[in-house]
Amino acid sequence: MNKIKNLNNSLAYQDLRPDEIFDAIESLGFRSNGRLLALNSYENRVYQIGVSDSENIIIKFYRPGRWSDNAILEEHKFSLELALEEMPIVPPIKIHGQTLHKKNNFRFAVFKQKSGRAPELDDMKLLKQIGRLVARIHMHGEIYDFSDRPTLSIKNFGNESKKFLLEEGFIPSDLEPAYRSVCDALLNNIQNCYGYVGDLQYLRIHGDFHPSNVLVTSDQIHIVDLDDTRMGPAIQDIWMFLSGQRDEQTGQLNELLDGYTQFRSFNPIELHLVEALRSLRIMHYAAWLARRWEDPAFKYAFPWFNTTKYWDEHVLSLREQIALTQEPPLNWLV
Repeated sequence: MNKIKNLNNSLAYQDLRPDEIFDAIESLGFRSNGRLLALNSYENRVYQIGVSDSENIIIKFYRPGRWSDNAILEEHKFSLELALEEMPIVPPIKIHGQTLHKKNNFRFAVFKQKSGRAPELDDMKLLKQIGRLVARIHMHGEIYDFSDRPTLSIKNFGNESKKFLLEEGFIPSDLEPAYRSVCDALLNNIQNCYGYVGDLQYLRIHGDFHPSNVLVTSDQIHIVDLDDTRMGPAIQDIWMFLSGQRDEQTGQLNELLDGYTQFRSFNPIELHLVEALRSLRIMHYAAWLARRWEDPAFKYAFPWFNTTKYWDEHVLSLREQIALTQEPPLNWLV
């Protein structure tokens, strides 16, 4: 692969040692029992901490330089508002009236620990329940706009991802012409999808709502990780629960929207954005890995990234999306 520049914030966590993690918790008045478990998170660092005479807690250290304090606090405010509406959101714990805390060079928040499994996408009753929960989030999300958090756009997820990968030398030279051509064609199709929808409503959404951010127990659902909350269309919080063949996705979509429309109306024209948003996520995901590639945790967790095989498959997946963005949208059987 081409030589890669040392990327900003890639070594942000090299000084975050266990003693600093325990010091951060104890600075808020918790008494740690010494148990520490790193959880599956890469953009931030998230740990389960054992606490004496109490339930375990979760501590999240925000990646330095990614969000401003105001943007993080806006996420916290949204989470707390949803929790007050009796939504099964896991918000940050207020300690001494604050949700965002600082220790040395790190900003962090503390959460209650919740457990559960990811939802089964063939469980239609559960999908309907998830649809209802998403609608309730959106009902609150449309009350007012974010001021410090971004908007999901073709520019920041698509154009900027393409530009970064090319400028930083991630795309192998022999694949560069194909990558440019495929991206240009796909971005044109995505623009056409947005053009077909026309005047799109943007509201505060979860932003990264996929099965891994839903915890299911025998009698309860919890929604976690609003770290990517932003302004976006309603369909963004729905399409990531669609998988499989077209007929399978149609069944899943109808259960989700059946639940959703019990609380909030849904504009079916947004279904034209499903494959456009999927395409933007594929582009953005590759650029996200590239931006963090010098972080040792990324090299360990994603050893297949930045290989010739990876970029071959990435170009192929983008080419497949060109065709999918030209197909008719999924059918919603109202």
